[in-house]
Amino acid sequence: MAEEENNATAAQGEEQSQQQFVLQRIYVKDMSFESPGAPQVFTQEWKPAMNVDLNTTSSKVGDDDYEVVLTITITAKVADETAYLVEVQQAGIFRIKGLPEENMRQILATACPNMLFPYCRETIDGIVTKGTFPALMMAPVNFDALFQQALKQAQEEGRVPEGTTTQ
Repeated sequence: MAEEENNATAAQGEEQSQQQFVLQRIYVKDMSFESPGAPQVFTQEWKPAMNVDLNTTSSKVGDDDYEVVLTITITAKVADETAYLVEVQQAGIFRIKGLPEENMRQILATACPNMLFPYCRETIDGIVTKGTFPALMMAPVNFDALFQQALKQAQEEGRVPEGTTTQ
């Protein structure tokens, strides 16, 4: 009995030691900033209506390497005129090895974007302030809740949820 427990523990320890989740690189894949309302927008009272769009994609780029791209697009409007539009694609390469397939999609859709978000938020804030607009500090995003919401919606519609890994 004790020998069986030792074998099971050793097998479990070996499986865990083969699992790997490592950030290889973080980089800006694309970014843009437009201020079509300038210079008139600077003469108006700054009470913008903000629209934030967020998207993540992932793709396999090597045997155990995946690229995850977090795209955030923010449109600020003042009096129905676009004050600025900023879009940043913050990407990362992650080595993910030894995880069960059912966990892979969740890792790519939650853990990876969680690591990328602070970099993307900082890049957006820097671009906006260089456009001489007030600093934009985005609130944290709960990628786990977004993933669960996407799963639920996909199940209700009877389809495979987006954010699956492409090869």
